[in-house]
Amino acid sequence: MTDSVTLAYLAGYPPHLLESVRQMIAAGTLGPALRKRYPLAHAVRNERALQDYVMELKNRYLRSAPPLAKIGFDNHIHVIRNALGTHTTISRVQGTKLKTKREIRIATLFRVMPEEFLRMIVVHELAHMKERDHDKAFYQLCCHMEPDYHQIEFDLRAYLCWLDSGGAPVWE
Repeated sequence: MTDSVTLAYLAGYPPHLLESVRQMIAAGTLGPALRKRYPLAHAVRNERALQDYVMELKNRYLRSAPPLAKIGFDNHIHVIRNALGTHTTISRVQGTKLKTKREIRIATLFRVMPEEFLRMIVVHELAHMKERDHDKAFYQLCCHMEPDYHQIEFDLRAYLCWLDSGGAPVWE
């Protein structure tokens, strides 16, 4: 692990939290602590299982939302867009009608992670179907679908900092 730890994924968090994460990374305890909090990786390993997982959440919380045309893992997301998941709306003119297709793509990194991390990313992307911006209404919807949304998001971001600093993957 590097001596100077940059916490790019935790920008905007209070300094005392950043220092706590920095110290845990330096001591090599962040990965094991997260493993203890989230002991098991999920079983969603392929596109079909991911589609079933996303649709179950969508049907439970966003029944009236438009259908999703595509759901899948994408191994280019993290590198190209510095994102963990994407939601896209593609509009095409077909004759005199405007057809809209919605897609959700999840970074392949989430194939081997705890179910809580996957759920947080899926909830985030599903919330964008109702709320475009990261505003109060958006985060209220995220917390409605996942009550521990903010804690899980922080833990996930801390884990990504752990990986960036050279820490070994925890759930492989």
